[in-house]
Amino acid sequence: MIPGDGIGQWRKSSYSGGNGNCLEVAPLAGDGGRAVRDSKAPAGPVLMFSNSQWAALVGLAKGQEAGSDS
Repeated sequence: MIPGDGIGQWRKSSYSGGNGNCLEVAPLAGDGGRAVRDSKAPAGPVLMFSNSQWAALVGLAKGQEAGSDS
C-alpha cells in the first residue's frame, strides 16, 4: 500500500508533549489495521499493521502476552 492510499486521518496521542517526539497513528481501510509514522517526519516512512498485528503490538505495549484475553 502506498502511504496516503487507504490511510485515514492521522492523530497523535493526547499524552504527547510539546517537544514533537511522538508517533502518529491512522486507521487503514479494509481490515481495521493501523498505519504509524514519526510526527517529526510526516513525509517519511510509514509502518503498516494488519488488525491482528496491531492488537498484538498494543497487547505487548500493555504488558500482555499475544493472544491473552487478560
